[in-house]
Amino acid sequence: MSVSQSALDYLWIEAVPLTKEVSEILGHKDNINEEIFYRIEKHGFNVGKGLAYLLMREQTQAIGSQLDVIKFVCKDLWQLLFHKQIDSLKTNHRDAYVLIDTNFTMCQRMSSNKGPEKTAEMAKPYLWLPAGIIRGFLHVMGIECRVDFDAFDLPLVEFSIFI
Repeated sequence: MSVSQSALDYLWIEAVPLTKEVSEILGHKDNINEEIFYRIEKHGFNVGKGLAYLLMREQTQAIGSQLDVIKFVCKDLWQLLFHKQIDSLKTNHRDAYVLIDTNFTMCQRMSSNKGPEKTAEMAKPYLWLPAGIIRGFLHVMGIECRVDFDAFDLPLVEFSIFI
């Protein structure tokens, strides 16, 4: 099974502008960034749940521990979505994991003439979707968590999972 890269790209590219437009139409101008975050992360959450159900239907072996589930995200889920595995997984062995993608596919073509800091700031809404996908996948696997990200040096992105 694989996800169409062009379909994922299109979803990812259109999610932020469309969500911003819908939020403005609905009158959420006061807290527009929070509304965009909520809506995009929720879309990602639903995509992650759906992918978990599909992948688990095809999975022949039971996934054991919490660490095994995180490794599954790093290898299999990432491979399915981005046609590569996570470059590095770090943990403090106290329910916190950091998934590092040194060349995150979705950020490879992001740039701004305003410098790297402004580019990283403009990229944040687009990273809420994969963060939501991770959270949705883990939710189906029985792991309730919070997923944050750091994108200071694009295309390097770090997704932090706090359980």
